[in-house]
Amino acid sequence: MNSTAKRTIGIVLAIALVAGIVIAVIIGRAGAGNNGPVKDAKGLTVVTGVIGSEKAPFFADPQVQKIFADHGLNVQVTTAGSRQIATTVDLKPLDFVFPSSAPAAEKIEQKVGKSTNFAPFYSPMAIGTFKPIVELLKNAGIANQTADGIWHLDVAAYLKAVAAGSRWKDLPGAASVYPSSRSVLISSTDIRQSNSAAMYLSIASYVANQNNVVSSQADQSAVIDPVSALFLEQGFSASSSEEPFDDYLSQGIGSKPMVMIYEAQYLGQEMSATGANAITSDMVLMYPDPDVFSKHTLVGLTPAGAQVGQLLVNDPKLAKLAALYGFRPADPSVFTAQLKAHKLAVPALPVDVIDPPSYESLESMIEAISNRYDAPQPSETVPAPTPTAPSP
Repeated sequence: MNSTAKRTIGIVLAIALVAGIVIAVIIGRAGAGNNGPVKDAKGLTVVTGVIGSEKAPFFADPQVQKIFADHGLNVQVTTAGSRQIATTVDLKPLDFVFPSSAPAAEKIEQKVGKSTNFAPFYSPMAIGTFKPIVELLKNAGIANQTADGIWHLDVAAYLKAVAAGSRWKDLPGAASVYPSSRSVLISSTDIRQSNSAAMYLSIASYVANQNNVVSSQADQSAVIDPVSALFLEQGFSASSSEEPFDDYLSQGIGSKPMVMIYEAQYLGQEMSATGANAITSDMVLMYPDPDVFSKHTLVGLTPAGAQVGQLLVNDPKLAKLAALYGFRPADPSVFTAQLKAHKLAVPALPVDVIDPPSYESLESMIEAISNRYDAPQPSETVPAPTPTAPSP
């Protein structure tokens, strides 16, 4: 069976599975009638949500599930890109959605008319890269290392290098460490679907707009050419933030010399009991200057969904577990304690931080870039993937 056939079968099976989940939830709720929320065999209230893939390991953690269960909740989730959640996911059968940015949550609240939102944790955007790469970037005046050992990417210098068509092999010193003909380019997720790509766009458009947030059609027209190139020249891009990070870990410098990620993904991997060895000694976490915070915002669509948000914000055990997965809770001491417990340096919070554009401005730029692709992305009508926290 060829790869195309395998992909087709996989897509059909995924759609069938998700459709089954949605139908089961709808039937369950219909059967509940006026008797209240759906209960599972243990008497727990079944709460369904769609989340960004970077939070899937957190929700799948047995300790997290137990805390929810101790509060009478059986939380079941599927994953989808944040833009999908905001634009194409059917919200009717859901109790909550948990995209990775405030703009996406804002759009969802506009769609439903009323809701309750919670922001239990956040993550700066970062770049997963390698020691030879940061040294080349430093020699080229594109990156620098501060006194505390943290690497920073000068986004303005980076955009100039991309505009000039720079290739790794052309950078000073590349012949002996990384003589690759690949373009100097950060790999990201698909801008048409994923929040991490949208946050990358937020940073790049700000710098291209002379260090101003894009807020008008005139601003957009001025920056759309250089920022489009950042995505169009990548070739294939995955739909979720989990995939390029996994490629970075498994395929190394040849496949992903630089990948746009959430800080939480890298730090969470370092603290993972089973996956810490995937972070090798030549890997580096670098921060873009300027940076943007991805504010993970849960939108409660039902009282049960709002209860999940309240627990994430108020339960200290959940905050500690969120920090274990690399997220920064509201209390910075919780984050610091987890890293120190794992004998890891605590990265200073980025100082040069911008706000993302409004949802409307960001969406307008994404649409403009989407229109430049040869083949438009098929529309999604159901929450993507498989449950990450199945019913116990």
